[in-house]
Amino acid sequence: MSTPPHGDGMQQRLADIAATTALVLETNNLRGGKDAVEALNSLKRLLARFAQQSVSPLSLAQWVITHDGLDPQARQALCVLAGRPLDFVEIDARTGYYDAKNVGFDGVDQARCQYVVFADADCLPCVDWLQQLLLPFTEPDAPVAVAGRTSYAPSITGSALTSIDFMYFPSPLRSGATRNFYANNVAFRCDTFEQHRYEPLDGVYRAHCQVMGLRMQAAGVAVAYAPRAHTEHRLPDSQGEVIKLRWLRGGDSVDLTPYLVRAYMPSWLQWLGRSGPIGPLCVMAGRLGYSLRALNHQDLPPVHGVRRLAAMAVVIGMSLLDTAGAVIRGCGVSVGRASARHSEALSYHRNLD
Repeated sequence: MSTPPHGDGMQQRLADIAATTALVLETNNLRGGKDAVEALNSLKRLLARFAQQSVSPLSLAQWVITHDGLDPQARQALCVLAGRPLDFVEIDARTGYYDAKNVGFDGVDQARCQYVVFADADCLPCVDWLQQLLLPFTEPDAPVAVAGRTSYAPSITGSALTSIDFMYFPSPLRSGATRNFYANNVAFRCDTFEQHRYEPLDGVYRAHCQVMGLRMQAAGVAVAYAPRAHTEHRLPDSQGEVIKLRWLRGGDSVDLTPYLVRAYMPSWLQWLGRSGPIGPLCVMAGRLGYSLRALNHQDLPPVHGVRRLAAMAVVIGMSLLDTAGAVIRGCGVSVGRASARHSEALSYHRNLD
């Protein structure tokens, strides 16, 4: 676990890292909702929160924002709010979430930037998020990639869904490293991301970062885990969209199963990767057990007694919904994934400040 910097030397190394870092902010999840004004207001609230960071975004070498509809006036207003120049990279309305990450990275000036930090417009970072995410790069045996910790809000539902959606598994490659990361809260050396960037996975909603993590592990590239680099992921604005999210995530388990089987299963069980709905069902059963055990082990306020029973009920209920999506997808039936992968984003506009 990273600790706050001590002494002028550590502070200077942290400042040097920041001065060669680009922040790429992806805004795909602001597409959902009523209109462009709503998306712009959401982005303004997020930039105001970034201004409170203990490592100021003003000290970064570059800030890239991907978008598919901000007009010149909106861009200028955001630059004024940020207090610095912003580089806006326009993407097609059909560009998927991970494609936007790659396109945003392509907008990074690598002559100035040695590191790149990825954040999402639907996540709310804690005040020392950026500092804690960059801090491992100052260590003598510095990693080439650092994953922060993402969770939902510290409620019964948030604790339950965090145990399902944001799991971190220790890596055998390095002490304090993780096998997996999430694209909303991760930093890389630019040359590392250039080598391992997100690959196209046709029809997959949100599993690309898990696949990339497995590819990096197979290549012997460790991802350090910085749990104090915390960001809170919003839930969608409506209950209907929460259900849609569960359905899509369940379907993702089908496409992720072959990678998980290759990475974790012995040779005599490799057939599970080609078993239709059987492999995904095994994955979902294993995930359910892990999620139930993960409650109160996620750096969130613990739940006890009736609250714990309620959280367990949410885990089981949401896992059953995910499993339904996995079974349908495993049987070869589409669950609306192509549209979700492109322009049909969920809505994340509730003002939580």
